[in-house]
Amino acid sequence: MNKKSKIKKFIFITCILVVVFCLMGGQAMAEPSISVTQDGINIGASQNPKDVSSSIQLLLMLTVLAVAPSILIMMTGFTRIIVILSFLRNALGTQQMPPNQVIIGLALFITFFVMTPVLADINDNAFQPYSKGEITSQQAIEKGSDTIKTWMVKQIFSNKREKDLELFMTLSGQKDPIKVQDASKLSLTIVAPAFLISELMVAFKFGFLIFLPFLIIDIVVSSTLMSMGMMMLPPTMISLPFKILLFILVDGWSMLTQSIVVSFAR
Repeated sequence: MNKKSKIKKFIFITCILVVVFCLMGGQAMAEPSISVTQDGINIGASQNPKDVSSSIQLLLMLTVLAVAPSILIMMTGFTRIIVILSFLRNALGTQQMPPNQVIIGLALFITFFVMTPVLADINDNAFQPYSKGEITSQQAIEKGSDTIKTWMVKQIFSNKREKDLELFMTLSGQKDPIKVQDASKLSLTIVAPAFLISELMVAFKFGFLIFLPFLIIDIVVSSTLMSMGMMMLPPTMISLPFKILLFILVDGWSMLTQSIVVSFAR
């Protein structure tokens, strides 16, 4: 009897749990939506199409804010700098030295140094007038975007990569010739990808020049080891100290940083 009573008790408790979960599931299915109204953010079922539209706008705004840092980084000199530093580490063959955190940190500081005049211009002509109430938010965004677009187009022309800009102008249906002074007439959807391609091309040119001296050291070391019959000794183990020594003797970090900064100032 005790065993049967335990089985009945177990079945009874199981049935109660199933009913509770079903009720909870029904409530979850009928969970009120989040709506944005003039009074603030409300949690409740909304039948107003304007509230639903505001909720979608809020969702899109949060999505844009999540990817905004990456987008802004791509519109600065960070891309060129980080690719060049990555090429340097691969050319040296030091595996993970310097670590990724150090490489990214150095690239960010150099980027801030390079972009200081542009940021100061945006602050003087867009942010400060907006904070004082002299212009609207839309005007501030337009002034800031015009400044950054002018800088990007200037870099494209200084790198002699006008064909990258012409490529996206042609793809968008624009065939009129463009000058640096007319950068504000172009949209960011044209200038940004053209600038990114131009930066990658310049960074790869830097990478080629960086690889050449270290490649010569690898060739010399490999040829020497083969002539001595030391087939089993990895050439990278012998060439790595010589590459590090060469980089130290020429003051590589200072030279590379100076070359990167000067490449933006042309």
